[in-house]
Amino acid sequence: MTNLEPQLRTVDVVRYVTPLREGGSLPAIVEADDDFLYVQKFRGAGQGVKALIAELIAGELARALGLRVPEIVFTNIDPAFGRTEPDEEIQDLLKASAGLNLALHYLSGAITFDPLVTSVDARLASQIVWLDCLVTNVDRTARNTNLLMWHKELWLIDHGAALYFHHTGQPWEEQARRPFAQVKDHVLLPKATELAAVDAEYKPLLTPERIRAIVALVPDDWLTDNSSEGSPEERRQVYVNFLETRLAASVIFVNAAQDARKARF
Repeated sequence: MTNLEPQLRTVDVVRYVTPLREGGSLPAIVEADDDFLYVQKFRGAGQGVKALIAELIAGELARALGLRVPEIVFTNIDPAFGRTEPDEEIQDLLKASAGLNLALHYLSGAITFDPLVTSVDARLASQIVWLDCLVTNVDRTARNTNLLMWHKELWLIDHGAALYFHHTGQPWEEQARRPFAQVKDHVLLPKATELAAVDAEYKPLLTPERIRAIVALVPDDWLTDNSSEGSPEERRQVYVNFLETRLAASVIFVNAAQDARKARF
């Protein structure tokens, strides 16, 4: 189990390597000043810093539960970084992303998970489905699994579409207690036969202290846009409240996932 007080390293981006155009937000492989390659997520992309917030919180929750997630780091992008980029779209993205961003360690040689090729046991499938129900991650379908096989192990990536309540403008209280309807399309739902057991195991691990420690990682700078009211601390508390409420009512999303599985299979 990870430390109760998670910490993220901060690195400076020194080289833009190549875009990953299969991603809708135009992520890229970049090199940082620690000589490692990272998959860079940009604050200037379509969903803005909210995608970075979801990536950070959902990714670190997964890590706290013992699931494999590439190291997440904060990345500094210099305002002048994009001046030599010939592609105007990328240049604009880099300019709009000056400041603090987020990236994941690049898993060199990893291949996209294919459920027809690689079998996942019921326990791991149930753990991942449970996590995605908790954080309302809509982006783990057969079309786009956001799972990688690396050194014969399954790794979770791309959680920017999670916590979508923060895009809706609707009260978080109601959304925190809703079933996760999109679970019916989850790529691992057919194998997720141990959801009740995983629920009993995982709920005690995500204590209020651990949730607060993870949400506390979100920088104030990402919580000062005009999309909603409140101070950074007040907006940070909304994420804590949403997760704690959803966790306390986990029977709702567990039952919904089990019903969706029975209906499909």
